[in-house]
Amino acid sequence: MLTAEENETLTRVGPDAPMGRLLRWYWHPIAAATQLDENPVMRVKLLGESLVLYRDRGGKLGLISDTCAHRRVNLAFGIPEDEGLRCPYHGWRYDGTGQCLEMPAESADSNFPSRVQITAYPVEELRGLVFAYLGPQPAPLLPRWDLFVEDNVLRDIGLQVVNCNWLQMQENDLDPGHVGWLHAYFSNYVLERLGRPDLKRRRVVLGPSYRGRDYRDRVPVRYDFEVYEQGIMNVVTADGVRRQSRPSIFPNMNSFQTLLMYRVPMDDTHTLHVTYNTYALPAGEMAQQNEIPYYVIPPSIDNEGMPIWQELDNNGGQDIAAWAAQGAIVDRDKERLGESDRGVIMWRDLLKRQLRIVEDGGEPMNVLRDPAQNERINVPPRDGSPFEWPGPEGGFMGRVNASWTHSPIATELIRKYRGEEALQRPVY
Repeated sequence: MLTAEENETLTRVGPDAPMGRLLRWYWHPIAAATQLDENPVMRVKLLGESLVLYRDRGGKLGLISDTCAHRRVNLAFGIPEDEGLRCPYHGWRYDGTGQCLEMPAESADSNFPSRVQITAYPVEELRGLVFAYLGPQPAPLLPRWDLFVEDNVLRDIGLQVVNCNWLQMQENDLDPGHVGWLHAYFSNYVLERLGRPDLKRRRVVLGPSYRGRDYRDRVPVRYDFEVYEQGIMNVVTADGVRRQSRPSIFPNMNSFQTLLMYRVPMDDTHTLHVTYNTYALPAGEMAQQNEIPYYVIPPSIDNEGMPIWQELDNNGGQDIAAWAAQGAIVDRDKERLGESDRGVIMWRDLLKRQLRIVEDGGEPMNVLRDPAQNERINVPPRDGSPFEWPGPEGGFMGRVNASWTHSPIATELIRKYRGEEALQRPVY
């Protein structure tokens, strides 16, 4: 259990908040590059700051304050030029550093433009995702996680704004106790309500101590956690065999075999959930993809806080509903944590340690400076070997998540390799 003061420290993300200062040391995904093909100017909210992301007619990205320095017009209405973004009201033009380049109503020899500069931040594109950095200079390297540089895979990007604080989403990764109840027992209740008991999930895991195909077939399992160089690893011991399960990557990521998730704090009570999916093709087939598409994941909880049942028949939709159902920011001073919550406790302790490092003038973990270490960052338990076709019941082909459920690429691949019927058969 945290005190109310500790909870404030770990959840508030504004520029003057301790957690906000820590999170500014990292690159955060803010958009899919293909979103800018539809509209080259878009609003962005990141770490409590209101910004505008744009791509000018020269193809250069910029991320600047959303407000013109002149008469305070919102630059989301701005006009992309060959270089920079022009305010629609009086034509002031800004480049990617926020420097004003032109004031059409002022005299040609005026030095006024050189004396006007608005807030701007570095922005980079990596394999279809646009990232921003709001922290101290010089900026660290944008991490090239293995899924970004993997060859011969298809990719897509899922996006959703979730109405809650980023931390309760991240803590879910360190909470194996929810799996059997939320993603099996509750999932079967959802299917019952939807009139599809025929899709009932057979594998029911009712706690961190046992797993099995049903209530009568139970195998002793222990879930542990260990800090490693990238974050905290989930470790599973079953039948005496101990193996790495999946990592929670500091500060706001997690990883499955073919999937990266980012929980991007927009402000204290809204989070951009970004899923970056990769899809390996069968041996001998070559992936061809000119651009990486994105799709918007619909909410699974309505404006009144009630379930949207048709979006709750998958793991991701169930997670999203649970996060939002905890409220805008969880009252962690009122929690009653048990032994099964040790992963959550470890993550909070790791956050506190990294906060102290920053407060003492140091750099937190996962801040990269060496280009040689950033050619490809392998995430365990992946070992860097080429992806293999997962087979008819493996990988995304046998799992249903909010991301995969709404992905046009996953839909087409499942239809092609497993048939139309497989799209209607959730498998845990």
